[in-house]
Amino acid sequence: MTTSDSSAPLVTPAVTTEPAPAVAVASTALPNIGYDLFTKLDLRIATIVSAEAHPNADKLLKIKLDDGTPEGRQVCAGIKAWYDPSTLVGKQVVIVANLEPRMLRGEVSQGMILAASDLREGVAQIGDAKLGAEERNVVVLTSMMPVKPGSKVS
Repeated sequence: MTTSDSSAPLVTPAVTTEPAPAVAVASTALPNIGYDLFTKLDLRIATIVSAEAHPNADKLLKIKLDDGTPEGRQVCAGIKAWYDPSTLVGKQVVIVANLEPRMLRGEVSQGMILAASDLREGVAQIGDAKLGAEERNVVVLTSMMPVKPGSKVS
């Protein structure tokens, strides 16, 4: 390596251990909740046993889960635009197990599969506009290693 001034010392960038600055939270952020309220959520691992298109809805998949109970459970998830049902079978996912059951277009949904959503590269979001599959990615939350269905997530 040559420099114009051979007496100038080489400068090595400083490594810092300071935390990164806080990132601005989106305007749709919800208020903080207390720990006691958080502990009321029953987050569990469940294994997808079967998945198929919901018969009465364009955006939903009807998914049967092994949640560690003898009867298992069914959930309806709005992930049809991002997942081929056959690719989900056998995956272990994080569910909200104590969400009140509800009917979604004639099918019972007994919980919720958790997923992360972000904007696709180059897409700008303005306000609280709803984004479709072409504007965002949806990634179902899974476990890194297999665990028993019904295992508690904490």
